Amino acid sequence: MELKRVVVTGLGALTPIGNTKDEFWKGLISGKSGAAPITYYDTEKFKTQFACELKGFNATDFLDRKEARKMDKFAQYAMVASDEAIADAKLNLDEVNKLRVGVIWGTGIGGLETFQQEVLNFADGDGTPRFNPFFIPKMIADIAPANISIKHGFMGPNYTTVSACASSANAMFDALNYIRLGYCDVVVTGGSEAAVTIAGMGGFNAMHALSTRNESPETASRPFDGTRDGFVLGEGAGALVLEEYEHAKARGAKIYAEVAGGGLSSDAHHMTAPHPEGIGVVEVMKNCLENANLKPEDVDHINTHGTSTPLGDVAELKAISKVFGNHAKSININSTKSMTGHLLGAAGAIEAISVILAMEHGMVPPTINHTTVDENIDPELNLTLNKAQKRDVKVAMSNTFGFGGHNACIVFKKIN
Repeated sequence: MELKRVVVTGLGALTPIGNTKDEFWKGLISGKSGAAPITYYDTEKFKTQFACELKGFNATDFLDRKEARKMDKFAQYAMVASDEAIADAKLNLDEVNKLRVGVIWGTGIGGLETFQQEVLNFADGDGTPRFNPFFIPKMIADIAPANISIKHGFMGPNYTTVSACASSANAMFDALNYIRLGYCDVVVTGGSEAAVTIAGMGGFNAMHALSTRNESPETASRPFDGTRDGFVLGEGAGALVLEEYEHAKARGAKIYAEVAGGGLSSDAHHMTAPHPEGIGVVEVMKNCLENANLKPEDVDHINTHGTSTPLGDVAELKAISKVFGNHAKSININSTKSMTGHLLGAAGAIEAISVILAMEHGMVPPTINHTTVDENIDPELNLTLNKAQKRDVKVAMSNTFGFGGHNACIVFKKIN
């Protein structure tokens, strides 16, 4: 069976450094940090008092007030980003065969704020279980793609992937395969997360996973830097419209890039820590290149998982050196988490959008906040430090890894 070609025809981004695709790109290229003191609740007793929140976002600017109240933030973010991507793709919703349009979405946690608030309300009460009738529909992880399909009438495959921080990369790979195999013409895919909450921050603090650089939040996310001390939590959504190539060509759609392939693997090592030699990461990148029928020397740019944790950054760069050999020194490597923070289940989608835009604009965004060399990192690797670099990017890879050892990798190439 000959696999169909799959292309990207629409993008939507809602991020801590820009609330649209174009604003996101401007933030990336300028090296903008999205980190700032948390505004959502009193942080006085928390070890970490900052995060990468959305700026100037009001759900009712985009959604009907009654509908917005029925959605957790993660679902609101999904609706806004997917609406932008669908509009960007210029899909004619009156002509497209909606039976062959799917929605496959990723989130690591789902409606955490909704769950938190309902439990707190119950704890403050007299023991009578008075729960909001929208509690369960707002909280469940699958509700984001459900809402997208309900709004637009898309009747193809509809579900959520949950693999921690690899969730939206998993969703994109599933979407790629549904179209490749001929089951769909179009899939709206991506991911969203809204975990900047008391429970989210408290839980990650208890794991000692977050940076505690409260005196300088804007410099706290510092992947590959010798003084990094943990990741910075972010929130938002990224959405992509994936489409069968001939279908896109027939309607004259703008094509951003071809989705060349993807890969999955498991570390099979530890609940939260990566394998120190990056064994699972080596395998996922090899799987991805094989799936895409590409050679290591074809790759120009890699947006790493690069969370700014002491163990993870080193393990990933070791894995890149193993897979790409001497060519690794010729690749523009970066981590856009230095600017957006870590969007958990939305990270894969947002970072895929970054590499696609890098291809379109011939510019690789920087890894900001680097001041101190880490002796455990190969100094010959080009980590695109502190300033964007011009580069004709023909093939670009995005790495995303999740707690539990879930590894996902997606690779894009310029369309021929």
